Amino acid sequence: MRQTSEIVITGMGVVSPIGIGTRAVWESLLANRSGVRFRPGMEQVQEPWAMAGSVEDFDGKAHIAKKSLKVMCREIQMGFAAAAMAIEDAKLSPGLVAPPRIATVFASEAFYANPADLVPAFRQCITLGNDVSSWGQVAPREIEPLWMLKYLPNMAASHISILLDAQGPSNTVVLGDNSSLPAMIEGIELLQRGWADVVVVGATSSQLNPTATVYRDRLRMANWTSDPTLAVRPFEANRGGTVFGEGAAAFIVETLASAQARGAPILARVLGSNRAWGKPEQSSARLARSVQDTLERSGVCADEVGHINANGTGVLAEDRLEAQGLASVLPYCPVFAAKSYFGLLGPATGAVELVCSLLAIRQGILPATLNYETPDPDCPVRVAAVNSPLGSTLALVTNQAPAGQIATLLIEGATTSE
Repeated sequence: MRQTSEIVITGMGVVSPIGIGTRAVWESLLANRSGVRFRPGMEQVQEPWAMAGSVEDFDGKAHIAKKSLKVMCREIQMGFAAAAMAIEDAKLSPGLVAPPRIATVFASEAFYANPADLVPAFRQCITLGNDVSSWGQVAPREIEPLWMLKYLPNMAASHISILLDAQGPSNTVVLGDNSSLPAMIEGIELLQRGWADVVVVGATSSQLNPTATVYRDRLRMANWTSDPTLAVRPFEANRGGTVFGEGAAAFIVETLASAQARGAPILARVLGSNRAWGKPEQSSARLARSVQDTLERSGVCADEVGHINANGTGVLAEDRLEAQGLASVLPYCPVFAAKSYFGLLGPATGAVELVCSLLAIRQGILPATLNYETPDPDCPVRVAAVNSPLGSTLALVTNQAPAGQIATLLIEGATTSE
């Protein structure tokens, strides 16, 4: 592996629709097994929102102390669980790093409350005269005192900081679908500035809360199909949109000196990154510039990159603009679209996708992009429909948001032989 970067990834953990933990995720990728399914009880509901990339069999009690569960919504629980896995993976036991030198940066969003939590208060309002003006009188009695703490966007980072006694900088990044990679970049910059030696970086989100579903952009949703696993078709000629899902992933990112001092396993080196903003309709040119800048700052040639982990939502215009931007800089590089396995997870998407790339590099195999059958001439990228060997340990991971934000990250991962 190259010695040019002083920032390394030493641990990772994941909670996703295709598995909990890196072993389960890799088994799903290798078997080309989708995590898109019907929501429970909605098998006969012929609407796009009936399909989802949902996490099955997640039990917060397996990862979190009982006393903490009562102040954690599902998203916070998933983020905490992913971070705990990453900490274990990195062999980051308490006392190895001074608490003031540990930072936390997590990507997040507004966590929607369970409507059932508010039902008793609404019933009381109705009893008192069907008047919501009595809410201020009723709510303090009917809603648990710590209810708000369960849904604050910054609480994932807070609980993780408590877990490690991390006393360094702590921040929460909320940039919609493009939150994960900016959180990673901010963590990297903390290390480069010398403000920390270790940063817990990650993301958690769910797009499946019934309240949140009401506000989702239906125009981006895939057409309903009797087989949900076929719904998301990034870069494919017959694509029709995406499905929404949930998940979390976390990483331990630290200076090379810190990792070597405690004998930590090195999963990858961070070679470069870039962020860009602008009008969505100009995203193709901006993405090309962002990728080019990342390569130049890293001293990496285009033909050295082993694969691109693309944004690839499956939305018609989004894929076309992205593909044209990528092809203008890396025309021959294999492209992998992880969303074909689980849909759009919101802020957590990029973090889960980064786990997929690190696992692919570790095993030397690029998983197939699911449902890629008919190439689209307007998407001139090399998408593999079958598992294929990787020719390089370098990967470019990119994410975008509909509002125009773009982020790119270039990593060099470790193989199983290193």
